[in-house]
Amino acid sequence: MKLCSSLRLFVLSVQARLPRRVHRHRHRCYCSVSAENVENSETSVKRFKTKLSSGPSFQDFIKVSSTSKSQDSQTEYEEPYLPQISPTNSQKVYFETYGCQMNVNDTEIAWSILQKGGYLRTSELSEADVVLLVTCSVREKAEQTIWNRLKQLTALKTKRLKDKTQLKIGVLGCMAERLKAELLEKEKLVDVIAGPDAYRDLPRLLTLAHGGQRASNVLLSLEETYADVMPIHTSGHSAFVSIMRGCDNMCSFCVVPFTRGRERSRPVSSILEEVSMLSDQGVKEVTLLGQNVNSYRDVSEAQFSCSELGSRLSRGFSTVYRAKQGGLRFTELLDRVSLVDPTMRIRFTSPHPKDFPDEVLQLIQERKNICKQIHLPAQSGSSRILQTMRRGYTREAYLELVDNIRKIIPGVSLSSDFITGFCGETEEDHQQTLSLLREVGYNIGFLFAYSMRKKTHAYHRLQDDIPAEVKQRRLEELISVFREEANKVNSTLIGSTQLVLVEGESKRSCQDLCGRNDGNLKVIFPRKDLPSETTDSRTVPVKAGDYVLVKITSANSQSLRGQVIGHTSLSDHRKSETIPDEQVAVC
Repeated sequence: MKLCSSLRLFVLSVQARLPRRVHRHRHRCYCSVSAENVENSETSVKRFKTKLSSGPSFQDFIKVSSTSKSQDSQTEYEEPYLPQISPTNSQKVYFETYGCQMNVNDTEIAWSILQKGGYLRTSELSEADVVLLVTCSVREKAEQTIWNRLKQLTALKTKRLKDKTQLKIGVLGCMAERLKAELLEKEKLVDVIAGPDAYRDLPRLLTLAHGGQRASNVLLSLEETYADVMPIHTSGHSAFVSIMRGCDNMCSFCVVPFTRGRERSRPVSSILEEVSMLSDQGVKEVTLLGQNVNSYRDVSEAQFSCSELGSRLSRGFSTVYRAKQGGLRFTELLDRVSLVDPTMRIRFTSPHPKDFPDEVLQLIQERKNICKQIHLPAQSGSSRILQTMRRGYTREAYLELVDNIRKIIPGVSLSSDFITGFCGETEEDHQQTLSLLREVGYNIGFLFAYSMRKKTHAYHRLQDDIPAEVKQRRLEELISVFREEANKVNSTLIGSTQLVLVEGESKRSCQDLCGRNDGNLKVIFPRKDLPSETTDSRTVPVKAGDYVLVKITSANSQSLRGQVIGHTSLSDHRKSETIPDEQVAVC
């Protein structure tokens, strides 16, 4: 029936196009078709039907279209017109890293990618063909540091041109994503811009730059974790391992969700592989990294999809997003990482207070190589300001969490972040923050005056209404109270024996060495040779990467000082962990 209808329509369409003879009579029009024309049309229909039956089918059209698209997609990314860097014309790249530990890890990732692309690395700026700045955009002061450095490098670039040698300048990381237009088009200080999720594209971007173009890629990804990129570790006996990227918390003051994107977690198998590799290289301490490290949730493998452990929040805490179901959580990851090498210290940063269920705290207490130190960013001591910041907790809930942590992990070392002068902060709010500092008693603190960032919730909805001089005065008061309380807390360690991982020579004196204890406090002690562990007849020097026992003799708000007693290891220290009448900090 459908075929008959189709043929009828076809015949009508053919007839519509046949020659017609028009007779006009008394303003009427008549059409007539000759028998010859009808016969010709029938012949045309038969000829068309014959061709149709012997011609290509619908499937042939799909096949041709698919082949064409496949060929287009293959050639789209080959870019044969770009010159390839080979060992004979390898460029030397020089890195400068600013900001947080995440940027240190980003530098190692970028270097791993560029090394595979044929680049060499130099530690001398004068030898560099390419200078890459790995940048921070969290505060205005950090950005201003980069702007000043770019002007210095531009002057060097101009001098190089006079000598007929090229220097390419690139900006990577958070500032690249946030200020692309200003960096690339307005100021024209850089040749390459790559956001935190675009490091894989660096070889192509640099090739374009060497060809005389300015190149950028600041696209954020919902999936990129660089899980298959093994960072090239260059930081001695301590290493950073990124386990997740981005943040979903959307605190009103924070630009991170807009510069690093949404949360996504690296597969656990990739993390364990990197930690094992670092252990084989002799690394003694690993810090797990993430913008919200303890919200880790690996959904890459089916066997983890039904896990509910770790989905609970700290008591009294909430989020701006719906509860996330399934996935392998931070507790399980921390457990597995700590088992890779029991002689390797494990730390993690930076967490959010909402993601500290009892399971995490109990694991930290039970597992001997997980450091008994927790970073617990408060940001403010005022419940009103915390609500404006969209932190998801009150002052009372935060203090309850502190009590719970100290109950489960006796002797734990606490550190925190505080912002003063946030939008609408009153003098009463400020006083509540000072009282929180006194009530908790932190070992380590990171204190800042608020600087508004574009794209944030505060930028669009709030007013930066605290004068700069008031912010500065309140910051000075925060610092003063923090130092006073930290000095009290750290002084309780005088007389104790601390297990210290030696980092190297002290910055203030070549006669001293320094390292960090389990609580992440800096410990300084005089350089001294110690008896060999294999024989008592000779002594050996203390060097970076050694575990030593240090008897603490003095303390201040920033560090501890003491006398080195002897070499040890994590396993040996555990066997003689308890010393009568003395407090022993362990890892």
